[in-house]
Formats: sequence, C-alpha cells, structure tokens
Amino acid sequence: MNEILVLYYSRHGATAEMARLIARGIGEIDGATAVLRRVPEVSTVCEATEETIPASGDPYVEPEDLQRCIGLALGSPTRFGNMAAPLKYFLDQTSGLWLSGALIGKPATVFTSTSSLHGGQESTLLSMMLPLLHHGMLICGVPYSETALMHTTTGGTPYGASHLAGTDSRLPLSDDEKTLCMAQGRRLAGIAMQLAGDGK
Repeated sequence: MNEILVLYYSRHGATAEMARLIARGIGEIDGATAVLRRVPEVSTVCEATEETIPASGDPYVEPEDLQRCIGLALGSPTRFGNMAAPLKYFLDQTSGLWLSGALIGKPATVFTSTSSLHGGQESTLLSMMLPLLHHGMLICGVPYSETALMHTTTGGTPYGASHLAGTDSRLPLSDDEKTLCMAQGRRLAGIAMQLAGDGK
C-alpha cells in the first residue's frame, strides 16, 4: 500500500484538525492512503506516565510507520518558535532509521498552529525540516500557485500550512487555512506517488 504518514502532536486540537485536512487532501490522489498518527506527551517525572495505547484519538506512532510510508506530513504547535517537545523527543529517537537510511529520498512536508500571527510559524516549520533533511528526506512546501497564499489574512506560508489559533487557542481554521492544508496534502501525495513510480 502507498501509505503517507501524517504525524503530529496537538495540545488544544488545532494541529490535529490540520492533520485531518491534510489527510483528506492526500486521499484525493488516486492510490494514496493517509495514515494518521500522533506522538504521546513527554512525562515530567522520571517514570513513564502515558499508556502505550491512547484512550482516544489517533494511535501513537511506531518507528515502523515511518519505515513503511512513502511520504510524511509532520505537524506541531509552536513552542517559542520551535516544534513542541513531544515531537522533538520522538524525532530524537529515530537514529536507527537514520543509520539504515530508511527515509532517504522520501518527500516530506510540515505544518503548524500558533496562538499569534507572528508567533513563530515560519521558524517552527523550519525547525521541523531540520531533522527531516538529516534523514535525507525531500522537503515539499506550498507553492504560490495556491492562490490562498496571496490573500490569506490568517495562517498559510510557502514553508507549509499554518493556523492562527488565537491567544485562547479557540479560533477555528479559516477557509484559506483549510484550503492550504488540503492543497499541501494533495501536493505531498502527488509527489510521493510519482517518486514511488505510481504517479501519472
């Protein structure tokens, strides 16, 4: 199966909603299947406190999900202009995949949600690209042929989809943000299918 992994961490739900829209965009490309996975919280104490299976929502990611996928969409809320600690913690544990070269040549894209418009959307997206580049992945942004990039007054960048959640993290995704999420999913899936030899 041509699985495209949509992997995310979400605290208040906006990044999870973006992940589902990106997955919908992936599903619009013939032959591509979106697989939604998330990372667990990082424990603040020495012993683990999270169950290995979440009580609700998307399953937690396993290294095999990354090995099996033909493309990756990676999402996180912004934390001081950087990806959130749980996502970074997971990525720090992927050295085995790096050693085997399992992700080399696979396309990847990134997305984020922030509480303020200038709260580090682009630097967060760039921070998520760095480990992917070390893995040898091919970074796919959002091209300006997506006209929503030109007139959005909320989120949306050429580095990847973004969302302005507001200071209380309750603003819904705007129409432009939704459009860009789905476009990003379609673009990732189209490129992944072409690289896998199944694209038209």
